[in-house]
Amino acid sequence: MSGGMTPETEGAEPAVSFAETGPAVVVVGIGADGWSGLAGTAQETLAAAEVILGGPRQLDLVAGKVTADLVAWPSPLVPALPGLLARYAGRRLCALASGDPMFFGLGATLARTVGARRMHVIAHPSSTTLACARLGWPTEDVEVVSIVGRPVERLRRTVSPGRRVLVLSAGAESPAQIAAQLTDDGYGPSRLTVLEQLGGPGERMYSGVARDWLHPEGDALNVVAVECAAEPGARVLGEVPGLPDDAYANDGQLTKREIRAVTLAHLAPRPGETLWDVGAGSGSIGIEWMRAHRSCWAIGVEADAVRAERVRDNADALGVPTLRVVTGIAPEVLSDLPVPDAIFIGGGLTREGVLDTCWAALPPGGRLVANGVTVESESALAVAQRRFGGSLVRMSIARAEPVGGFLGWRPGMSVTIWSTVKQ
Repeated sequence: MSGGMTPETEGAEPAVSFAETGPAVVVVGIGADGWSGLAGTAQETLAAAEVILGGPRQLDLVAGKVTADLVAWPSPLVPALPGLLARYAGRRLCALASGDPMFFGLGATLARTVGARRMHVIAHPSSTTLACARLGWPTEDVEVVSIVGRPVERLRRTVSPGRRVLVLSAGAESPAQIAAQLTDDGYGPSRLTVLEQLGGPGERMYSGVARDWLHPEGDALNVVAVECAAEPGARVLGEVPGLPDDAYANDGQLTKREIRAVTLAHLAPRPGETLWDVGAGSGSIGIEWMRAHRSCWAIGVEADAVRAERVRDNADALGVPTLRVVTGIAPEVLSDLPVPDAIFIGGGLTREGVLDTCWAALPPGGRLVANGVTVESESALAVAQRRFGGSLVRMSIARAEPVGGFLGWRPGMSVTIWSTVKQ
């Protein structure tokens, strides 16, 4: 996307050196305006390259301006990256990325492959920056959701009345998909603005209301701005743990709202962390762990296939469709899972080997929380507390229900919560 800079920009940094001790790859951000929108640094670096990697659209933007070999990315990209970079090792190598390579872009993927120290990035204004400039939206007040290679259901975690959201689209079909989902979820009055080819000669904007969206498909390179508005009576969910119980499809295997909120407080989700939800039931703990921050990830382990499918449905409905569901019996299915930062045991606590396997999987500083409602599970928690330390809390919740013409308190089953941190 265009940043309005020219090769004559005073004080521009020099082109990146391709000396032997230099970076393995230089990542250059490029906008829809192509070569003319690049700063002098970017143009000079690309001109000095021997090989330039990029998508077909990006390569077309520099064709005829450089002498390097132009190589299109293979598909799928990530598995092929190490071999591709090894093939061109020792040559002056550049990679093209749309806009800011480090904002939902190629730069982060390359950094994981070659390491940040072996990569140099020449950034460009992101599509988000340009969209906010066109709309007059303060960037810091806008939530960004990418559905590039990701399910559109991710948007559900973000929408709430009055919120401004920018959706990085997957293609020309994305605006209609976003409008349909918003309408289905009770956000039909939301105003959508589609911004195509931002910064390029073909830049175009058009708007409409989600429930009345009739625009035909436009350009594949687009961003969708959403001004969220809810229908009267639409369900609006909060972001803190403890969603209403009826937000979940369930067969009774559900950690109830108040217990769930306290359980999540003990689990203490932090950005970027991974949770094992063992005995996932309806998936509520894993789902609300992932709703705590967009970078949190959870794996729900559920022995019953019907419940496992219900966990997936609940995750889609509540905006965390990337929650991973593993169908199988613990502890056998736990051995191949990624290392967790925290583990919740909601079922299977009394099964031989479950607790020991979970404890062994936790790294130092990892949290383990388990809930028990039966005499047997409470006994297991007492033994676990003696072995591994931590705290035991018993919670009793009573709800007001009709008793004749009056209200009376109907107590639920008490729940014992054990929580500990591995030293």
